[in-house]
Amino acid sequence: MSTVSFAQTLKTVTTTAVVTSLVWMVIGGVLLNRGSLTVPEGGMVGPVAGADAHSAIPASAIPSPVAEMPTSSSPPLAAMPTAALVPASYAPGSDRLIIPVRGVGVNQLVDTYDDARSAGRIHNAIDIMAPTGTPVFAAAPGIVAKLFLSRMGGNTIYIRSFDQKRMYYYAHLSAYAPGLAENQRINAGQVIGAVGYSGDANPAAPHLHFAINDIAPGEGWWKGTPINPYPLLGGR
Repeated sequence: MSTVSFAQTLKTVTTTAVVTSLVWMVIGGVLLNRGSLTVPEGGMVGPVAGADAHSAIPASAIPSPVAEMPTSSSPPLAAMPTAALVPASYAPGSDRLIIPVRGVGVNQLVDTYDDARSAGRIHNAIDIMAPTGTPVFAAAPGIVAKLFLSRMGGNTIYIRSFDQKRMYYYAHLSAYAPGLAENQRINAGQVIGAVGYSGDANPAAPHLHFAINDIAPGEGWWKGTPINPYPLLGGR
């Protein structure tokens, strides 16, 4: 092949390649601007004309909103009065106690003191049923001896009587009253917490576990001899 023929052939090939590249660039730009690139079903979804980033997601792939957890109809503790209405029959210094759950009457109390519990235990307390969040009152005055998170009792409060002879125990609480603290003086009927199911209580049956122990002066808050609260709350 002559030098002239080779040069002409090389020029023709180069020109053809350049023109072909330009044509494909123009076609590609048009397709991208129109957003009409598609892929076979089952592949990654490409842009769709006139769609935003979320419209390419199937509705079935979007989880429905999580339903809100039901709440108690009782107002929050912070909105509660600092004390309950103390019954006229209540006399400071007497054995008669205030029922420690808002809205519960004597006829609604059930004596569960001698009921059997797991591992051969006796209940040694009464359970006062009420919705979660219902305010809990101090059944008698005293001093907060301990705020304790127990595996079985959950959020608990121990209140020692002023004469140091009794310990009042409130368990399974959903919350403490705002500002409640150990060594705080508490009046009878004062809001100290809210009914719940913390600890080993059944969430389907929220309640206040209420117990009383006779103790010796100076004896530890976890000690004492249990007595039945039911008669002291007006039960017969």
